[in-house]
Amino acid sequence: MLTSTDFSGLLNQRFFQNFFPIPATNSLNLGETTPNFELPDITNGGKVKLSDYRGQPVIVALTRIFTEKQYCPFCFPHIKALNENYEQFTSRGVAVLMITSTDEQQSKIVVKDLGLKMPLLSDPSCRTFRAYCTGQALGAPLPGQFVVDKNGILRYRHLFSFLDHNASVETLLDAVSRL
Repeated sequence: MLTSTDFSGLLNQRFFQNFFPIPATNSLNLGETTPNFELPDITNGGKVKLSDYRGQPVIVALTRIFTEKQYCPFCFPHIKALNENYEQFTSRGVAVLMITSTDEQQSKIVVKDLGLKMPLLSDPSCRTFRAYCTGQALGAPLPGQFVVDKNGILRYRHLFSFLDHNASVETLLDAVSRL
């Protein structure tokens, strides 16, 4: 029996704005203040600003979700791993903020379907992805993970490559332990 993939919702304004490849850059320097953002928190409601987390370390995990039904094959296992290990971060006093470029309606379905415990922030404008210089390809921004210390200073960054898609939970825990 043949099954078809549901591509509804894929061809939207965000897709066309992110269609042409732009490589990730290393223009955010370690030791510098990270760009602030304010985004809706789909998991818990309300708005979240990175600056609200001054005083505690934060992992900013920008992830690639095409639609509520289609995940990047490299990011889906990473999202699940972060969610399954969420308590390892929070027990160390580390906040985890996952940011997606899906809109709020799509993001609500993602939160429900994956049973996300961590805040999922919605950024369909992709401004945060651009501010963090993650790059883009094939209709969505590329992923990246950033460890920000309690003063808002960038201490670790991982940008997507085909050889090393996302920073592992172990790598992020190690980066946090060095703060």
